[in-house]
Amino acid sequence: MKIYKVGGAVRDKLLGYPSSENDWVVVGAGPEKLQALGYTPVGKDFPVFLHPHTREEYALARTERKTGHGYGGFTFYCGEDVTLEEDLQRRDLTINAMAEDDQGEIIDPYGGQADLAARLLRHVSPAFEEDPVRILRVARFAARYHHLGFRVAEDTLTLMRAMVDKGEVDYLVKERVWKETERALGERSPQIFVQVLRDCGALARLMPELDRLFGVLQRPEYHPEVDTGIHSLMSLAAAARLSPTPLVRFAALIHDLGKGLTPEAEWPRHIAHEVRSLPLVESLCDRLGAPKEFRELSMKVAEFHTHAHRAFELRPTTLLQLLKQLDAFRRPQRWEDFILCCEADSRGRTGFEDRDYPQSNYLRQALNECKSVDQKAIAAAGFTGLDFGKELDRQRLQRLEALKSQTNH
Repeated sequence: MKIYKVGGAVRDKLLGYPSSENDWVVVGAGPEKLQALGYTPVGKDFPVFLHPHTREEYALARTERKTGHGYGGFTFYCGEDVTLEEDLQRRDLTINAMAEDDQGEIIDPYGGQADLAARLLRHVSPAFEEDPVRILRVARFAARYHHLGFRVAEDTLTLMRAMVDKGEVDYLVKERVWKETERALGERSPQIFVQVLRDCGALARLMPELDRLFGVLQRPEYHPEVDTGIHSLMSLAAAARLSPTPLVRFAALIHDLGKGLTPEAEWPRHIAHEVRSLPLVESLCDRLGAPKEFRELSMKVAEFHTHAHRAFELRPTTLLQLLKQLDAFRRPQRWEDFILCCEADSRGRTGFEDRDYPQSNYLRQALNECKSVDQKAIAAAGFTGLDFGKELDRQRLQRLEALKSQTNH
C-alpha cells in the first residue's frame, strides 16, 4: 500500500499559492485494509475514507467509465491493481493530475508542471468531455488564477465548445451548477468565470438571461463601455473589489437583465428596464437553484439600483419608502449589501472604476439618522398601534429632511 498527496495541494504548493486542504490517494489497497487501519468510510459513489486522526480524505485509486449523460453517469473500479498513473489520468486538468510521495518527490505523468510554468489550464485526456461539470471547474480555476496570468488552453476550449454543442451541459443538475457558480463568485476574478462560460457557449445554456446582454447597446455618455454584457462583467469585477461575499457579487452581476428585453429600436435607452428585470432574475435564480437570500437581494438591486444612483435627488418620503422596501431597519446588513451592489454598478463602467460614489455614505447616513429616533420616548408619550408607527415615520422623515438639507448645503 502506498499513499500520495494529490490534486490541489500539490498544484498550489508548486505555485506558492495558499491551500487549505489536502487530498490523498491510496494505491494497492482495498476498503477492508483501510477500515482495519481505523479509516472511516464516507464515500457514497466510490470509496473515500477519513483518516482516523487528521480526518482528511483518502480515496482509493480508481478508474471510471462513462455509462450515461451528465455528472452522475459513471461506473468506478477501485481494485488494488489500479496504478497511480491511471488514477491521475481520469482527472480534469494537467495541473490537478500531479502527486507527491512521502519523500516529497513529484509524480507528473501528464505535464502539469510544464503547464503551470506556461500558465495554461489544459485537459489531461479526451475523457475530459465525459463530465460536463468540468466546464464549470475550468471556468472557476480560470477565475481563481487569472491574476497570475493563467488562461484556458485553446485545445481545451475547443473541447469545451464541442461538449456544449453535443448538449452535455443540458444534463447538469442545478445543485451542482450552483455549487460551482457560488464557489467561482468567491474567487479573486469572478468575472473570468462568466467570460470563459461565454467563450465556450455554456453561458447561453446555463444563464441565457445574462448571455443575452452581450451586444445590447447603452448610452455612451453614461456607459463608455457601451455593451451591456461587458458592463455586467465590469460590475461583477467592481463588486469583487468592494465585497468578498458571493451574495453581493451575484446581485451586482445580474442587476441589469431587463436591458436584454429592450426592443432594439429603443436602444441605447432602456426605460423601465428595472421592472423588466424582475421576472428574468426569478427565472435565472430558479434555473441555478440560487438560495433565497441571493434571490431576494438580486430582486431588490435590480428594481431599485437607479434609486440609489439618484439618492441626492430623492424626496425624504421616497427615501424612507426605499428603506422600508429593503427591510433596512430589521436587516441593516441587506441595506449595506444593496449599497455595495449599487456602488459596483456605478464603478463597473470604463473610466469610472476608481470614481467616488458619494451616494454610498449618504444612504448609510440615512439609515443611521432614522435609527437615531428614540422609540422608547414615542411610546412614553402615549403613542400606540398605528399612531406609534405614524409618529415614528414623522420623526424619521424629520431626520431625513435635515440630512438632505445639510447635504445640499
